[in-house]
Amino acid sequence: MEKRVCIGKIVAAHGIKGEVKVRSNNLNPLDLDRYGTVENADGSKKFSIKVVGLVSTNARVKIAGVTTRNDAEALIGTELYVPRSALPELDEEEFYLSDLIGLDVCLKTPDKKIGKVAAFQNFGAGDIIEIKLNGQKETEMLPFTKAYVPTINVEDGYIIVSSATMIFATDDEGDNGAES
Repeated sequence: MEKRVCIGKIVAAHGIKGEVKVRSNNLNPLDLDRYGTVENADGSKKFSIKVVGLVSTNARVKIAGVTTRNDAEALIGTELYVPRSALPELDEEEFYLSDLIGLDVCLKTPDKKIGKVAAFQNFGAGDIIEIKLNGQKETEMLPFTKAYVPTINVEDGYIIVSSATMIFATDDEGDNGAES
């Protein structure tokens, strides 16, 4: 089976005629319908979608066959997937987050493997990389920034992180020496 990529998630119904709001994983939510037919996570349902507008940062989407608010509400929480091959080719130094899931995570050098990339999250303030550390049940979350993830090598199957845990500033750090 070809690798699939989640391009968005239905987060709410919109209006009374079956439209839904989709939180897009694309840079431009208006591009959600450019990949053709989408399907749910297990591939059991296929949807023909048409982006008809924006509501805040979410795409307003019409799904063929969904004509009532009740129909739309039944789809809330559904993630929308397309085949990886439907996505545009990327320039050098660009990658899809889904291509990083499962890569080895190395601490400072490629020979010090500490875990695997488990997932990516975004709670509104930027991408977070979730790492399954070797020998631990819990995952560790780090900001997905150049400071924490200086090297990404998809071809060789690893990323390098500068720290295995979040680095927090002490109360003194960031103080410019001025007294209150």
